[in-house]
Amino acid sequence: MKKKISFLFSLIILIIFSFKNVYAKELNILKKGEETAKVTIKIFSSLTCPYCADFHLNILKNLEKDLLKNKTLKIEHYAFPLDLAALNAEKIVRCGDSMNAKFKLLDTIYEKQRQWAVGTDIDKINSSLIAIGKSLNLKENKLKSCLADERLQDEILNERINAQKKYNIESTPTIYINEKKYKGKFDLVSIKKYIEKI
Repeated sequence: MKKKISFLFSLIILIIFSFKNVYAKELNILKKGEETAKVTIKIFSSLTCPYCADFHLNILKNLEKDLLKNKTLKIEHYAFPLDLAALNAEKIVRCGDSMNAKFKLLDTIYEKQRQWAVGTDIDKINSSLIAIGKSLNLKENKLKSCLADERLQDEILNERINAQKKYNIESTPTIYINEKKYKGKFDLVSIKKYIEKI
C-alpha cells in the first residue's frame, strides 16, 4: 500500500510540473563544509525513508567527524520526497533560520523518524513535525506558515524533479561523490575507503 501511495505521489508531481516551465535554481540546497573541499557528497533522500535515516545517522555523521574538521569534505542534502509526509518534513527543515538550524532540524527529524512518520493521517504527522520544530525553539506560527507555503513546496518539488532529470534517481538514498554515482556498499568503512582514494 505504501509503495502504491509513493508511486501515485510521484506521478502527481510529474503531471503537475509537466505543465510548468520549471528550472533548477539550487539556491536553498542544504550545504555543509568548505566550498573548496576536495570531496563533495550529494545525498538524495526522502525523510520518511528508513534507509536514508540510517545512512544519515550512522554513516554520514561519522564521516563528518573525521572529514569536515580537516576541510576535505562538503555535504549537500537534496530533497527527494517520496510521499506527502516527506514533503512536509522537508518544509519543516527549510523553516530553520540558518544553515546550522536547518541541519539540526534534519538531524532531529531523522532521529525521531519512527515517531512521526507513521500512519496515513497527515494532520497527525504534521502535528508531530511541528512539535519537533518547537522542540528546537521555532515558533508554532512560523512552522504552520512553512507547511502552508506553496512557494516553498514548489521549490522542494522542483529540486526533486531536477534531481530526477539530471541524476536519474531510482531509489533513496542515492549518493554521488564528486559527481559520480556511488555503487559500493552502504557502510562507513566502504564509503570512507572510497573517499580516501580520491
